[in-house]
Amino acid sequence: MKKLFARPSRGALALLVSSIGTTAHGAGIPTLQEVTVSTTKQDLIGVADSATEGTVTAAQLRNRPLLRPAEALETVPGLIVTQHSGDGKANQYFLRGFNLDHGSDFATSLLGMPVNMASHAHGQGYMDLNFLIPELVQGIAYRKGPYAAEDGDFATTGSARIDYRRKLDGNFVDFGLGQNGYQRVLAAGSRALGEPDSGDSRQLLAAVELMGNDGPWDQPENLVRRNAVLRLSDGTSAHGYAITAMAYSAAWTATEHVPQRAITNGEIGRYGALSAHDGGRTHRHSLSAEWGRLGETTASKANAYVIDYGLNLFSAPSGYINGPQGDQHEQADRRFTWGGDGRHAWFLGPAWRDTELAVGAHLRQDRIGKVGLYSTVDRARTATVREDRITETSIGVFAEARTQWTRWLRSTATLRRDELRADVTPLGGPYNMDNGGHARAGQTSPKLGFIFGPFNLAGATEFYANWGHGFHSNDARGATSSTNPADGSALERVPLIVKAKGSEVGLRAAPLPGWNTSVSVWQMDLASELVFIGDEGITEPKGASRRHGLEWANYITPTDGLIIDADLALSKARFKDATAGADRVPNAIPVTASVGVAVDRGGPWHGGLRLRYLGAYPLEEAGEHKSTPFWTANLKLAYRASARVQVSMDVLNLFNRHANDIEYWGGACTRSETLGGSCNGGIDGRLVHPLEPRSLRVGLRIGF
Repeated sequence: MKKLFARPSRGALALLVSSIGTTAHGAGIPTLQEVTVSTTKQDLIGVADSATEGTVTAAQLRNRPLLRPAEALETVPGLIVTQHSGDGKANQYFLRGFNLDHGSDFATSLLGMPVNMASHAHGQGYMDLNFLIPELVQGIAYRKGPYAAEDGDFATTGSARIDYRRKLDGNFVDFGLGQNGYQRVLAAGSRALGEPDSGDSRQLLAAVELMGNDGPWDQPENLVRRNAVLRLSDGTSAHGYAITAMAYSAAWTATEHVPQRAITNGEIGRYGALSAHDGGRTHRHSLSAEWGRLGETTASKANAYVIDYGLNLFSAPSGYINGPQGDQHEQADRRFTWGGDGRHAWFLGPAWRDTELAVGAHLRQDRIGKVGLYSTVDRARTATVREDRITETSIGVFAEARTQWTRWLRSTATLRRDELRADVTPLGGPYNMDNGGHARAGQTSPKLGFIFGPFNLAGATEFYANWGHGFHSNDARGATSSTNPADGSALERVPLIVKAKGSEVGLRAAPLPGWNTSVSVWQMDLASELVFIGDEGITEPKGASRRHGLEWANYITPTDGLIIDADLALSKARFKDATAGADRVPNAIPVTASVGVAVDRGGPWHGGLRLRYLGAYPLEEAGEHKSTPFWTANLKLAYRASARVQVSMDVLNLFNRHANDIEYWGGACTRSETLGGSCNGGIDGRLVHPLEPRSLRVGLRIGF
């Protein structure tokens, strides 16, 4: 082990650059197994570029109770995952005062493949993580803000890179049963392909998951999920390769958010639905390849992928405004996405102040054969609102220099250039045929960071200052449409890129043995809150905004086998040019907090307990109507009956809190309101999707 404040070696830095990490700890306090720059393994003091980057390990997820696969992202401090519809649809995400919708301002990738979908039928940046298998996750490397060289589109609040294992500790079959029709089977295993002692390190990993669930809803969800992974690898992510094939499909019936008054007056029950045939079906098939090489003074990494994706989503978020037949519509998306990324780094040595110079490139193309919005009744199409074909291409290049100026000062300077081009061809819709055309935009994004320390203050302490530009793209249809496809009225085209500028200062410290903490104060300016409204087929302008906040993350290991993490995030979001008293950004959560305890001392018993708090957030611009704050708790207990047999129990919503997973403010009508003549184009009010009640799930794992 090197001295506490020793300068990292070239080899350690190379491993940091070329790998997202294999064993690291979250709560904003990451580390890599190969980096040995401190006397503890819970921090990156002397290596990290900001106070708000980190890596989460498989060990942390192992004892974490999860209601949904995407809740693995709640290991990112301050990030909240909810749902306002069926569990086959992408989740709703919140971070740093942003309602990320389904992912428009947070970029996520799995095995180098982007998850966010540009110009998607339902919403820009649509990020469906329901195909994630948490048991296969090796690590989640996250960064907040637009400061990382590799981060381009959608990474305004940050990014997460998820890696799967190349080898399992043992082969197993998991059987899960629970209330409300929950059933799950996961079979996973890996094997070495070479003979022992042959030097052949190739590994083959395979996993198959089948899952079904009805949920607590009066209208059973009938969720059926099928998932498969096949992964061939050799070596590590830093020095080796991996080829992965994945296949996923799902079908479900959804209970959408509903007017609160419909529950209050007894028209429907707490878990009731307005529409009997909402829901959908989706699929995602992919093939990806990763490659890495690590030399004495260089490190290289590259990946390539192809993705076949489809979605048919049926929703009636406004209920029955347009008549007793209901307002259901279908959003359909069929696309083929291909692309890749590459990075090469040189380590220039003491003569150049140990500068690490890196260059990289990004290419992605979405060939969307058909993306459409249709009026439907009971999932049968009755009219085409709009139907388009889109080809969207993004190219990015960057250069980055990391320099160790003195023993207590280093810097990171990046210049990134992104170019986007979109071609939109209208295929259908009576008011849509004059839309379409070509749009292109580019942005040069400088990014700069200074790191001061480490200093021998309260243990080991390091200070950070980061500044940078980023962006998220707008839906290509909004950038090429001049006519409202719903009624033929005039529309103003919007830019293809929405610019963002962020800054933050923070610190990372280890004040006591086993306690690692980070604090950051941040600010973000967004040029426009433009959002593509998939329910209407148009882009809705919201105006420029500013957000700022404070985050505090803690990771504590008082003894071996005991992990405590505690996070607090405060934020304030306001429109810049709004009229007096109407400057709130709807659904911007001002306060979130979480506390988790995980225990695994190697004995038969292990598990974890997590508590999460969401503060009240404004539902509309004036801030007169707010959501109800609430906290929830989830519990996981597991018992190793033998080396090959384990039983477990998850209790979700442990204290059976009667809260709402999400709340909105908007216009909607129930069937009785329309039939009674009181609808009159929609009744504004609180729209809610209730939190699922307490539920019990038991599991049996058999190793072989």
